Amino acid sequence: MTDQQLLERITINAKVMVGKPVIKGTRLTIEYVLNLLAHGATVAEILEEYEGLTQEDVQACLLFATRSLENTTFMPLASETA
Repeated sequence: MTDQQLLERITINAKVMVGKPVIKGTRLTIEYVLNLLAHGATVAEILEEYEGLTQEDVQACLLFATRSLENTTFMPLASETA
């Protein structure tokens, strides 16, 4: 599946979840899916919990996040001391 095909699985609509990006046809935000992954949920566990969700949907979330951060500059939150 191409990047474009994956990204077509994501939609943004001001009337759905306050305009946050969601997986098309659901009310699952990209933020929510990424948070599940960040807290240790496996893709298999997420797919089991949310019927109709596919592996490609989860991949689309990761790709969307990656693309969203491509041109972002980060500043350290705190300086490291030796």
